[in-house]
Amino acid sequence: MRLLSKPALQAVLSSQKTLSHEGSRPFWGWLNAVFNKVDYERIKAVGPDRAAAEWLTRCGAKVRFQGFDRWQHDYNGLPTGPLGRYKIQGIDATDSCIMYKGFDHLDGLEHVEELKLTKSMYIEDACLERISTIENLQASLYKMEVVSCGNVTDKGIIALHKLRSLEHLYLSDLPGVVEKEKTVERLQTALPGLDIELDLV
Repeated sequence: MRLLSKPALQAVLSSQKTLSHEGSRPFWGWLNAVFNKVDYERIKAVGPDRAAAEWLTRCGAKVRFQGFDRWQHDYNGLPTGPLGRYKIQGIDATDSCIMYKGFDHLDGLEHVEELKLTKSMYIEDACLERISTIENLQASLYKMEVVSCGNVTDKGIIALHKLRSLEHLYLSDLPGVVEKEKTVERLQTALPGLDIELDLV
């Protein structure tokens, strides 16, 4: 059975005009929560990278596996092979519906070097704090972007100081970050080698 990812499902429902504009918001909120539910048995069965790839693509994000240049965005097109063969190296959550309740999927990932959080409506301070406490990400993540996430404040950005391997951080269009000089100073103090690129008003 083929599973529709959120973008595919949106396209189908939009073409069929099955939902009114007013009635669609509660539906999508419910569906997004379903897409973010963590199936711990699935993680045990297929491994953390495969389970995380399924979660991410189901929510409209893209993944790049170690040794590959191509980004995978189709849930049904994820590569198959021996357990543990494909390791996630990059995550692009642009316009995705990933939310905090799904972040347990990240715990077992050991090779993630790049993370993009752009126009991700459910990304908030708690998500960044959660990312910063994951030991595997502390060791592997060296490039990160947080762009146009309206629920992120100084508190969430400051939490990233725990990502000890972080080398490049791009921050843009974050209206919730109001003390940018102070926030950047705190990050630079904790991570002297961090290159921060700012595009904040």
